[in-house]
Amino acid sequence: MRLEVGSIEIKDIVFGDVSKVENGVLHVNREELKALLLEDENIKSIEIDYAKPGDSTRITPVKDVIEPRVKVSNDGGIFPGVMADVDIVGSGVTHKLSGMAVVTCGRIVGFQEGIIDMSGPGADYTPFSKLHNLVVVIEPKEGLKQHEYEQAARMAGLKAATHLGKLAKDLTPDSVEVFETKPLFEQANEYPNLPKVGYVYMLQTQGLLHDTYVYGVDAKKIVPTILYPTEVMDGAILSGNCVSACDKNTTYHHLNNPIIKSLYAKHGKEINFMGVIVTNENVYLADKKRSSNMTAKLTKYLGLDGAIVSQEGF
Repeated sequence: MRLEVGSIEIKDIVFGDVSKVENGVLHVNREELKALLLEDENIKSIEIDYAKPGDSTRITPVKDVIEPRVKVSNDGGIFPGVMADVDIVGSGVTHKLSGMAVVTCGRIVGFQEGIIDMSGPGADYTPFSKLHNLVVVIEPKEGLKQHEYEQAARMAGLKAATHLGKLAKDLTPDSVEVFETKPLFEQANEYPNLPKVGYVYMLQTQGLLHDTYVYGVDAKKIVPTILYPTEVMDGAILSGNCVSACDKNTTYHHLNNPIIKSLYAKHGKEINFMGVIVTNENVYLADKKRSSNMTAKLTKYLGLDGAIVSQEGF
């Protein structure tokens, strides 16, 4: 698969009558966006604000962080299986609003929620302090169960990011990156003298609000499988996680997975990057054995000489 990712750099966010991107400024019709999110009957109220780098602002409690993206060409849409049909993504052209993010907030599980300081010493400990953040605060209807609140907040963030991402579809990107992984045998033969390396991508799937989704499916219900790395960049993996902030990957982390980008940077030079194996982190011993054995089998099937393994959570 070959994917072109075009970045539209956002240098400021303002509220206005029409949602648009103009001269690097994201204009957001706040009432229009609120009305869209309030279509969910489980949401009592929505508040929308923004926080910019250097502001004397603390954002908390943070549920998720999402970078708006949109498919420009080829089949499928961003966040397949959730915000788009269950089509295979990861090819064609994708545009993203770079330098900003949608940040969802809600008091879902108390202490296990994140903090983003936009200035001061705390700003050094989060990459999101460097972004222009559109903050969406979600209050649930009375009596809503915790897992229902999490789902409502998760969907609100994805809806907002999808809504804003569409503003980038017809824009000319400020920069373009190209990523390509070929079909298995073709990729193996392209760089026969380089070590074949894969990425084992362990996803948080312990349940009880410690969840991740692959093409819309709760990942604790999957067996390990192979993805093209570019599928991840189109939103094939989403966070549904309320685990401690220092131990979770937000949807922004998945979309901009630094391990995938680092492996692509070495691809064709030091290594032959063969692809991604997604696996889960389940609770029961039988599930752990099943996932571990099948992951090991897939590394052999890909003919890997080595693998990078990342674990989410603890």
